[in-house]
Amino acid sequence: MILGDLGAEVIKVERPGAGDDTRAWGPPFVGSESAYFLSVNRNKKSIAVDLKHPRGAETVQQLAGVCDVLLENYLPGKLQQMGLGFEQLSRVNPRLIYCYGQTGPQSQSPGYDSIVSAASGMMHITGPEDGEPVRPGVAMTDLATGLYAHGAVMAALLQRHKTGRGTHIDCNLLSSQVSCISHIAANYLIAGKEARRWGTAHGSIVPYQVTPQPPRLSVRN
Repeated sequence: MILGDLGAEVIKVERPGAGDDTRAWGPPFVGSESAYFLSVNRNKKSIAVDLKHPRGAETVQQLAGVCDVLLENYLPGKLQQMGLGFEQLSRVNPRLIYCYGQTGPQSQSPGYDSIVSAASGMMHITGPEDGEPVRPGVAMTDLATGLYAHGAVMAALLQRHKTGRGTHIDCNLLSSQVSCISHIAANYLIAGKEARRWGTAHGSIVPYQVTPQPPRLSVRN
């Protein structure tokens, strides 16, 4: 989405039939499409391709041959089985930048924002001081990973400008979210300070929290 905002031509590959699951994430809807889907898919063209069909895989190979960047979010090895892995597509287009999550202790498990928010410790530090862990109100893990991927793609494009060759980028949900709370880890590693929930306050900065607005006085003659 951000690359599209910057002027890139973005082609979203969806499965035939229902397409991207987020098309149905509503209400609210605009016609038959959810506001959620429209909000994160602006500036994108869309095509439906059955990757399990030889003609579908061939279509993606042809696109990879003329595109600068390919981003995918399948389990590691799935696209390689279809002839669409990094090494295979690099033979078609040596300048291709290929972005995917490939490594990590949970690399063979599907990634979901809520699960990774819990596993990374993000939920443990979010919520009321005396309450239960809370998922952030927006998908911060998904957003952070997209932002990291965007920065890495931009760096890879700059590198390609110098070398003439593409590269692969390994960007996954868990690593991205853990990196966002690195100062929490530093507090423990340096001072043995356990992470906790502070509500709207801050463990190191005072004052730094939401405070109720005092009532306004009404003076009448």
